[in-house]
Amino acid sequence: MNIIRAAFVKSLPVMAGYIILGIGFGILANNAGYGFLWVLAMSLFIFAGSMQYVGIGLLTGGASVLTVILTTVMVNARHLFYSISMLRHYRNAGRYKPYLIFSLTDETYSLLCDGQVPEGTDPDRFRFWVSLFNHSYWVLGSVIGSLVSGILPFSTAGIEFSMTALFIASFTEQWITAKDHIPAVTGLLGTLLCLIVFGPERFLIPAMLLITLLLTLFRSRISTGEKVDA
Repeated sequence: MNIIRAAFVKSLPVMAGYIILGIGFGILANNAGYGFLWVLAMSLFIFAGSMQYVGIGLLTGGASVLTVILTTVMVNARHLFYSISMLRHYRNAGRYKPYLIFSLTDETYSLLCDGQVPEGTDPDRFRFWVSLFNHSYWVLGSVIGSLVSGILPFSTAGIEFSMTALFIASFTEQWITAKDHIPAVTGLLGTLLCLIVFGPERFLIPAMLLITLLLTLFRSRISTGEKVDA
């Protein structure tokens, strides 16, 4: 029980955000004509956060399968980059590995990327419980939103911004707790540059590639804490 309690405490920063964001998704989906079972299935088996928000628009807009695939790749491309740093943590996770890979979201990554686990606990089991708690918060919020939306009228204007708000909150927390701000500054400047050069519709993939390249170049200095000259 100690490991479960520790995982729950670790997941608390994500709980409030995921339940609120899940409620927003449930409301949006219900208003688009997708009922409780659709919402439950999407949150259980897709669990893609921002892509679920985008997916509602694609489904209601009659998007083609190819459009859905390409959009999904674009929206979730960031996972390809930050998940690489989790390989060393998940390599020997055994039976927990498939679920750990499936449930790795931005927020779960922010909790687990430092590799720190409570002393005397099984690291893989601890990460499994943190991931499971986060997943359950999202499912719970989505179900609440779907059920409540069917009873009470809601305006969905602005709900899609809630995922952006959570990203900002996660970034702020990491900025406050991190000793080295080089990765954060690299991400901000690299994204801004690609946004200017490629435009809002095409900047995501180039930004990820540029950030990955820069962080790879600065890797040794970041890990040793050396100051990088401007």
